[in-house]
Amino acid sequence: MKLIDRLKSPTPRFFKILRNVGLGLAAAGGVIVASPIAIPALIVTIGGYLIVAGSVATAISQAVTTTEGSPVVKNN
Repeated sequence: MKLIDRLKSPTPRFFKILRNVGLGLAAAGGVIVASPIAIPALIVTIGGYLIVAGSVATAISQAVTTTEGSPVVKNN
């Protein structure tokens, strides 16, 4: 499966939630890094880590798909 097809295919519910959490982390990190007030360097560093972690979580979660015959356990 090509990457573009994979990104366009349906995403499982858990990974949609994880993708949204990742977007929130990246946004929170962006707000911290770009804040107009003087804040300690440690907090700015943590903001940078939040951006990276949120971006990675979002990208990986978007690339996960379900296909027929995959070993996904369905909870009823």
